[in-house]
Amino acid sequence: MHSILSYFLPHENNNYRAKLLHHKSLLFVLIIIFCASFLIPALRFNFPSVLGISADISSQKLLLIVNQKREANRLPPLILNEKLSLAAVNKAKDMFAKNYWAHNSPDGKTLWWVFIKGAGYNYVYAGENLARGFDNTDSVVNAWMESPLHRANLLSQNYKDVGFAIEEGKLSGEDTVLVVQELGGQSLEPVVYNPPKNPVKNVASAVSNNNYAVKGSLISPLSLSSLINKTILYIFIAVFILDMIVVERKKIVRFVGHNTDHISFFVMLIILIGILNKGVIV
Repeated sequence: MHSILSYFLPHENNNYRAKLLHHKSLLFVLIIIFCASFLIPALRFNFPSVLGISADISSQKLLLIVNQKREANRLPPLILNEKLSLAAVNKAKDMFAKNYWAHNSPDGKTLWWVFIKGAGYNYVYAGENLARGFDNTDSVVNAWMESPLHRANLLSQNYKDVGFAIEEGKLSGEDTVLVVQELGGQSLEPVVYNPPKNPVKNVASAVSNNNYAVKGSLISPLSLSSLINKTILYIFIAVFILDMIVVERKKIVRFVGHNTDHISFFVMLIILIGILNKGVIV
């Protein structure tokens, strides 16, 4: 029991420094993390039903949440349009086929509004929001709302119609889920907000067949990697804190310390991991 505690608590048997904080232990943990970075892709390749893409995003939820944001800003809800939904699907497939992640294709010839025209939607105003790497609908819409340009699209008075696509595929050699939102307006006059007397709380019936959700695996590799990294970091931070408490209470004098700096460093790493594991929008 004492040998186990010596890994977490400073004691005379470990020179008043938890074994987990010794250089050899830190090196061992780094090796484990390095090996895991190769193991997870291997598991993902061999067991895609267990470790692979896992996202719960649907057009129903996207339409519902986007319209909630609009109504909260005294704007009328958008109406799902089949032509814009077709344009969104075609745009997503084009990005996968030509391996790009942008509003315009690499050759500069395929502009995003070409897909809207090609679907037969005659627009006066048109806009597009893209997202990738998200695992739920709320995080997609929240990311758009946090971006000034995407937020301007969502809350524009010029748009009346909307179309969504949620497509799974391989981009730059990585399996991912793309979310495409096409927005359109066919009138020069801005839409006017007229609050309904009996607002519809469930818009599921308003959504046609564009009701796609990706649930391809039990565990998302991105979430698993983030969980492993954060767990290791949390353990080290806890050990550092315990180390500081024990040293302070027992008035242990050490020539090497800097636990506060170490804790701050690991907290910064946790924040960085959280940022890197978020999806991206354009």
